[in-house]
Amino acid sequence: MIIPVALIPLKSAMHAVSYALLAPAIVILLLLILFAVFQLGGLLVETVTERRQIKAKVPQLPDILQERDTEAIEEEIVKSSLLRRHQAALLELSRHSYLPAASLQVLARRLLADEELRYAGITGKTDLVARLGPMLGLMATLIPLGPGLIALGEGDTKTLAESLLIAFDATVLGLAAAGVSYFISRVRKRWYESYLSLLEALMEGLLEVFAREGGIEEERVQNA
Repeated sequence: MIIPVALIPLKSAMHAVSYALLAPAIVILLLLILFAVFQLGGLLVETVTERRQIKAKVPQLPDILQERDTEAIEEEIVKSSLLRRHQAALLELSRHSYLPAASLQVLARRLLADEELRYAGITGKTDLVARLGPMLGLMATLIPLGPGLIALGEGDTKTLAESLLIAFDATVLGLAAAGVSYFISRVRKRWYESYLSLLEALMEGLLEVFAREGGIEEERVQNA
């Protein structure tokens, strides 16, 4: 097919722009691979530290909190194997136990929302890499195929081989970064859902204790 003369400058510009994107795409792919490896190491550290820590003594904690007063509850929270962030959230709720029940519920929802946003921010990074990896891999795969096909037509097998090697390497890098990031996101989301469920249960237990203590205090005032 003969290309119209008017389209030749556009064709040249499009080719120049697309080929100029090859180097940035490859650089970003390498950065994504490094990020995925870093996140995988972080997942292993999280498995050894936080995941093992939160399994130690936490399951019995909601029942323990139901049987104690506010001061004893705070001591139990500090001694527990809860994550430091969860301890801080529960202690923050406990320090405001003097508030009305409705205000305490609002505070508990805000603390839970803050923790949920934090977890969403962590998993959002690997989710983004899982989406960007295949896109950039495909981009870095298709760009060198143009010169490779031209070289094939001219019988330049060396240039063709180099173009195909770049294309295959880019595909592998993109899929590897996406696969590792997707795995990390899935594992962390499952963990974080259980963490949030536990924190919500503990907060509900605290709210019940505060409501019970508030009712006892009202009875004392009425009897006095």
